[in-house]
Amino acid sequence: MDNTPVEKVDIMSYAGRWFVIYALPATVDKSWRDTTETYVIHPDGYYAVFTTYRLPGDDGQKYVRSKLFVVRGTGNAEMKSQFVWPVRVDYWIIELAEDYSYAVVGHPKQKQLCILSRKPFLDEELAAEIIERCRRKGYEIAKLVRQPHVNPHAGKSSHQDASWNSN
Repeated sequence: MDNTPVEKVDIMSYAGRWFVIYALPATVDKSWRDTTETYVIHPDGYYAVFTTYRLPGDDGQKYVRSKLFVVRGTGNAEMKSQFVWPVRVDYWIIELAEDYSYAVVGHPKQKQLCILSRKPFLDEELAAEIIERCRRKGYEIAKLVRQPHVNPHAGKSSHQDASWNSN
């Protein structure tokens, strides 16, 4: 299965809040939990991205800002993420639900992977199918980390465990 971006992404439909359900963590975000990303269309034509997260043992919410630039001529499915100027990192939307209820963000060299949902959870069967497709595209799913999200009403996590286990 090829690791390629989807054909087309509607910029307006992709905007808004996403919950990070699974991720191949980078050094900077490997201990993040309860992570959300909110994409706001900036008048200058890029997404202003507001990422919120929590660290283990710390009830306080942290945040970081970044920018996401659409690569012209890619159907809006290839973007460049920028946390620090001038460095930009590939951000490919490799899978997207027709109703924009979930998205899978990948990288041309399978270095990063993020499964996003509009809700703080994703149906377990659907998640397993998505993860299997990512495995077939060459991603190291054994390193995939589940991001628990705290239910503010119950004070409990929306997930039972914190890592992907294919057994």
